[in-house]
Amino acid sequence: MCGIAGIVQLAGKPVSAAEITSMCSALTHRGPDDYGFYVDQMAGLGMRRLSIIDLKTGHQPVHNEDGSVFVVLNGEIYNYRDLRRELQRQGHVFHTETDTETLVHLYEQYGNGFVKKLRGMFAFALWDKRRQKLILGRDRLGIKPLYYAMIGKRFMFASEVKALLRLPEVEPNLNWYSVNHYFTGLSTPATESIIDGVHKLEPGCLLIVSADGKQYYERYWEVEFRPDYGHRESYFAEQLRELLEESVRLHLVSDVSVGAFLSGGMDSSSVVALMARHNRHRVKTFSIGFQESGYDESRHARLVAEQFGTEHYELILEPDIEDIFENLAWYLDEPLGDSSAIPTYMVSRLASEQVKVVLSGDGGDELFAGYDKYEVERKERRYEAVPASIRKLLGIVGDALPEGAKGRNFLRHAALSGSNRYLDASMLFRSDQKMRLFRPDVGALILASNPLRDQSAFLAASTEDWLSAAQHLDLKSYLPLDILTKVDRMSMANSLEARVPLLDHKLVEFAATIPPEYRLRDGETKSIFKRAMRGILPDRIIDRPKQGFAAPFNVWFKTHLGDFVRRILLSEAASRRGILDPGYIRFLLTQHEGGRDLSMQLWTLLSFELWCRTFLDGPQFEQPRDYLKPELFPRTDQPAFHARNL
Repeated sequence: MCGIAGIVQLAGKPVSAAEITSMCSALTHRGPDDYGFYVDQMAGLGMRRLSIIDLKTGHQPVHNEDGSVFVVLNGEIYNYRDLRRELQRQGHVFHTETDTETLVHLYEQYGNGFVKKLRGMFAFALWDKRRQKLILGRDRLGIKPLYYAMIGKRFMFASEVKALLRLPEVEPNLNWYSVNHYFTGLSTPATESIIDGVHKLEPGCLLIVSADGKQYYERYWEVEFRPDYGHRESYFAEQLRELLEESVRLHLVSDVSVGAFLSGGMDSSSVVALMARHNRHRVKTFSIGFQESGYDESRHARLVAEQFGTEHYELILEPDIEDIFENLAWYLDEPLGDSSAIPTYMVSRLASEQVKVVLSGDGGDELFAGYDKYEVERKERRYEAVPASIRKLLGIVGDALPEGAKGRNFLRHAALSGSNRYLDASMLFRSDQKMRLFRPDVGALILASNPLRDQSAFLAASTEDWLSAAQHLDLKSYLPLDILTKVDRMSMANSLEARVPLLDHKLVEFAATIPPEYRLRDGETKSIFKRAMRGILPDRIIDRPKQGFAAPFNVWFKTHLGDFVRRILLSEAASRRGILDPGYIRFLLTQHEGGRDLSMQLWTLLSFELWCRTFLDGPQFEQPRDYLKPELFPRTDQPAFHARNL
């Protein structure tokens, strides 16, 4: 696991080692164990390494036998041992035991198509010195990040935006389309970052940059939901169980200890159960709990931990966390409207005191139809039977009601049809609200774009059944842009590698063949997944209602953190920046304090404002101090079935 960065200089003075060093210094948290770089007249590659595999000789960049191909890798290649044996039979000579070295030899053997042989999570940069060609690649599901920019005659890339901002030509100017996307759907879009001119490499894609400056974008993988009706449900349950076991076994490949996040929900519990079967040592598990019972799952996590004999550690998170927020903006790298970043950060911090690698249960909701919104959509499809004229009238009535009035959102939502209705349910701020949220001149820039254009077009063009289309969209958008971004940034903030065995691409491809009625059956989400894990997990874990991983900000923003939120959002600095309208923010705060749950809107505003302070207002780009006292997380070899309060 690493942070990677680099530059290709297409004309002018050569790349300097100082530039590569500066970029990598912004990524130290991603790889505190080692640093390496390669520089020639045209290109420079750099990395910060978190040592997981081949602790002694796994230094990067790695090159081939004659030094004509260099590579830096962020991630893990789980099938590297099989690939290594195959390449050695073909005559390739290896000088290390690291998974990274397989990339250069695969490239020599298979060209650009080598990426299709990789099974893992990865973002890499490969420099072919002889052909003067750079290849960037990102894993199929978007587990690992990769950003890039082309400014003048220089192409640059990095694992995080903040590393690119170390270069003088990358100016911290906002991308207004990304801002619009963020305040609509909690994250920046699939191909753009919050910084104008800095782009994301999409999952399952290669980007090839040639010496003449031309860029070639190539998609090497795309999942297709094609139900296979040639088998009974029992077949899918059995195959799913086998693939889950294989994936967990592969994800345990490591030269250091591997633990697991354990919420007590279906996904993380399944991963822990299978780890207990295949791990050579007693599994260490880590959980976050809350004093507010409606948000706390710690008792369920303890039940699973006891069932499988894990060494369990938990932390009860209290609302005295103001100091966390500003540092969090630096580690998040871009604004993120997902408040579960806080508990994810804290459980990562807890785990990092014991292990360097954890397995996570992310991806199960997207693969097996676990979100409640799928069941809501199934029911709301009945609205299509209501004549369009009546639905239009409902919308007119809803628009006439003041914001915050009871029934307003329902009437406006019921007036919509098809993909517009489905996407509306996940919108944070709608267009009329954004007209009030932003200052007029900024609002004109914001509303010039449609942040849902790509998602709407995808659903409109889909030939899949409605459930598969919705899941497919979440695999392409919500999963990589929110869930995986959050887990990557918060784990890496603590120099912890998080692996996601439910997102092994072979498992994903198989899940896409399961008929939709086996995924969502008579209102029961994850039906096939539950059947596959029956007999492995306790029934009381399988059958309990789903509970999302979220902190009680609805309560905290009205009590302990209320003054803090007001102080940040209504500060002189925020007003002087001239982006958001303080009057509308006061309205939202008053509405929340009066009983509406606007905690998601307020968190999204807070995340944006703290990001602006960190990256726009300066002084910028310095790693935050470590504010957590070491004694809060004592190292111990003893299990901790008790809460340690922050």
